[in-house]
Amino acid sequence: MTGRTTPARRRADAERNIAAILDAATRLLSTDPDASTADIAQAAGVGRVTLYGHFPSRQSLVEAVLEHTITVAGATIDDRELRGLPAPEALARLVRSSWEILDRHGRLYSAAARALPPELIRAHHDPVLVRIENLIDRGRHDGDFRTDLPVSWLVATFYSTLHNAAQEAGAGRLPDPAPVLTATLLSLLLPPSDPRSRLSSS
Repeated sequence: MTGRTTPARRRADAERNIAAILDAATRLLSTDPDASTADIAQAAGVGRVTLYGHFPSRQSLVEAVLEHTITVAGATIDDRELRGLPAPEALARLVRSSWEILDRHGRLYSAAARALPPELIRAHHDPVLVRIENLIDRGRHDGDFRTDLPVSWLVATFYSTLHNAAQEAGAGRLPDPAPVLTATLLSLLLPPSDPRSRLSSS
């Protein structure tokens, strides 16, 4: 034994530090969008030099946390059980699952909106939105969703509605978002003649 740190050990230490930093940043930014890198480093149990060694700026850290959270949301959206459900039912279940994640990390979006340009935030959401688009396409093919509006517009409106709900809930103006979101999105996607498009939020 020479006492030297091997490359494998350095990699393992780096991976643990990165995981600790991301976990701390997710927790702190989800409660305080203005949490500083010093606060995050302290919560992660690392020094600021170590934090900046992995994330050279606060913006890069916020972006990494956003990407991690979206990856978790994407796994929920890719739930195989949803594929066997009619599109409206799959949408309702997807909204409930997505909202649990948004509710848990509601202020993280505010942190991202302050630190990152809108086009970058949207770009990180694109892989998830492709899955939403596939669900909408399936609903249109099965006759469950409207075909009179462009799919790109429906996806963009879905994205905006979800994040507007997060902002409203964060401000205390939307105390029970999930059923409101479900009714709003179904009214957007179902054919106008479908009675389900007039579902109340109750």
